[in-house]
Amino acid sequence: MEPARGMDFQVVVLAGGFSKSLVPLVSKEVPKALLPVANRPVLSYVLNLLEQNNVTDLIVVVEGETAALSASSWISKTYIDRLHVEVAAVPEDVGTAGALRAIDHRLTAKDILVVSGDLVCDVPPGAVAAAHRRHDAVVTALLCSAPVSGPSDSGSSGAKDKAKKPGRYNIIALDPTKQFLLHIAAGAEVEKDIRVQKSILRAVSQMEIRSDLMDAHMYAFKRSVLQDVLNQKETFQSLRRDVLPYLVRSQLRSELMSNGVQSDENGNSKDAMQNSKILPSQLLANESTPSFHELYALGPDGSASITRKTHKCCVYIANKSNYCARLNSIQAFSDINRDVVGVANHLSGYSFSAQNNIIHPSAVLGSKTTVGPQCVLGDGSQMGDKCSVKKSVIGRHCRIGSNVKVVSSVIMDHVTIGDGCSIQGSVICSNVQLQERVILKDCQVGAGFVVTAGSEYKAESLAKKERP
Repeated sequence: MEPARGMDFQVVVLAGGFSKSLVPLVSKEVPKALLPVANRPVLSYVLNLLEQNNVTDLIVVVEGETAALSASSWISKTYIDRLHVEVAAVPEDVGTAGALRAIDHRLTAKDILVVSGDLVCDVPPGAVAAAHRRHDAVVTALLCSAPVSGPSDSGSSGAKDKAKKPGRYNIIALDPTKQFLLHIAAGAEVEKDIRVQKSILRAVSQMEIRSDLMDAHMYAFKRSVLQDVLNQKETFQSLRRDVLPYLVRSQLRSELMSNGVQSDENGNSKDAMQNSKILPSQLLANESTPSFHELYALGPDGSASITRKTHKCCVYIANKSNYCARLNSIQAFSDINRDVVGVANHLSGYSFSAQNNIIHPSAVLGSKTTVGPQCVLGDGSQMGDKCSVKKSVIGRHCRIGSNVKVVSSVIMDHVTIGDGCSIQGSVICSNVQLQERVILKDCQVGAGFVVTAGSEYKAESLAKKERP
């Protein structure tokens, strides 16, 4: 596949498979990539973002043959004549690094843009690509403000929402210019002591440690370096937990063989040898401040008599006004659905009514039924009398009885809800049947499940047992 037009990066979208962390929302029929956000598959948000930024050719990597077939069928139907998408199936549970390793032979461009298929954001990928090229980096990571997470109570005011604290996703250390990455910890590593190489500390003299930023899982990589690391470090499974920290740790003692340079017969870098003669004068002549990598490469006496091999790990920090979140947990699924019909409704692709909601023209509402702001009601859905919907997304062709209350919830397609039900802070998957007077609070109900009349559940996950 040729590099994408518009920016000469080859674009790879890692769309995952049947993510265990999203059970029971995912199923054999609905892989992670097709989970609905405001009644659109989450993958559509990344594909639309790329399309808006003139990317027309890309590879979508899906874990598992079944998930790949589902994703491929939806993509070809939705983006026909718009995008040229090659869907590549890789084994399940190989991780993000493993997925790239599996398609290594398809990566041909000088630079690769890797984007997570669960990313919902409005940061232009071209900005990340430009920062990457400007610094001649081996990797450039997009960092965003950590999203506010947590259930939104039905009666919560805007002030209460603002009082919520952002989640702690990463511990990130930056150089004083906020352009270079000195340390990154994710997952369980966030709770451990911060360890930064002495050479890096000496070179930068000071650093800024941040816990309010999130690694958005949009990376620009120098292809030769990415392939080297994937081939040499066969145990690496995750870009975020393995590849990126490795590149950051080793940036002043680079072991990379293909950092865009040719080696001579003795294994010495020709470019490095040539650069060592001109680098000091280049730096003096350059009006802009040289990076700590360039100063370090000069050696202790500043003469570059000893060539030190370095590589740059850069960041592009999005504006606080940008929206950026990843659908990588059940809580995130609810949060993003809430946001895309609320604070980030510009991403939804819908034109909201004067009441700040979307009610499809084919939907039918009974007498004295109200659908509040920040709600979506999908096509063909019907609601009985005296129902109330607040801050919720209701899918297509749902049948909802009378006296039903839905608050801060997501209801997928073809759901049947009996009279007198109350649903709060819950996710109801497709083809579920709730019989009369069911009460659900903070629950997830898997596809096709039947909840019997009069049942009451709180913080439960209800799902059919998967056949082996």
